[in-house]
Amino acid sequence: MSIAAPLETPWKIGTHELRSRLIVGTGKYTTFELMQQCLEASGAEVITVAVRRERLVDAAGRNILDFIDLSKYTILPNTAGCFTAEDAVRVARLGREILLGLENPGADWVKLEVLGDKKTLLPDPVATLEATRELVKDGFQVLCYSTDDPITAKRLKDVGAVSVMPAGSPIGSGQGVLNPNNIRICLEYLQEDDPTYPVIIDAGVGTASDVAFAMELGCDGVLLNTGIASARDPLLMAHAMKHACWAGREAYLAGRIPKKLYATASSPETGIIAPAART
Repeated sequence: MSIAAPLETPWKIGTHELRSRLIVGTGKYTTFELMQQCLEASGAEVITVAVRRERLVDAAGRNILDFIDLSKYTILPNTAGCFTAEDAVRVARLGREILLGLENPGADWVKLEVLGDKKTLLPDPVATLEATRELVKDGFQVLCYSTDDPITAKRLKDVGAVSVMPAGSPIGSGQGVLNPNNIRICLEYLQEDDPTYPVIIDAGVGTASDVAFAMELGCDGVLLNTGIASARDPLLMAHAMKHACWAGREAYLAGRIPKKLYATASSPETGIIAPAART
């Protein structure tokens, strides 16, 4: 196997086949021009866009979609800012109509967020389940932003979500993966009968090591926004996140050594001539 082989292996979310395992957002950038540069540097194929009307246009009246190369990126519309299942379903349908008009292949899927409150921005599990059920019935391929609770994750898959995306930590917090054990259980439950079912860490990533760690756990991808957009040097951080995603994936495939309490010599102990036997 060549060194590059793991990076070239495609993976699927529903009917969408991808190569990059990093999905990035388009919010919080100081300018649309900086956003363009960071998207390119991240190596992402899929970018997520909040489709609520007030989020598509900046203070100067420019539309974010005019700054996205639709021949290069597949848009994953999201329902950010929704706090009820009804609102999330309405926004998802609005996003589909926008992308159908643009002839972008992202029109048939949605990143579903139904938040519980404005302080924590944690997902409302009951409303998320309700919205997922409704959107699947409406023909959407639904990627669900969820807590790291394995039972909730399993229920979302059972009602038809094509991917469950447990939060590493609260949105924009930069705390990384706070509960790796729950993520491991989510992976076990979600991939029990299908090892290819995509599990994506979404939210809380602060730096490149967070991305690498998520991938080393066995997650299939990472979705992030603030970690790049709010970094001191967003463009440099975009490069770092891309390489961290590669490194974490390759480390997972390579298989880490077990953790041990005591040291293990790295050089061989057999075949060495004892001092007393020397002449």
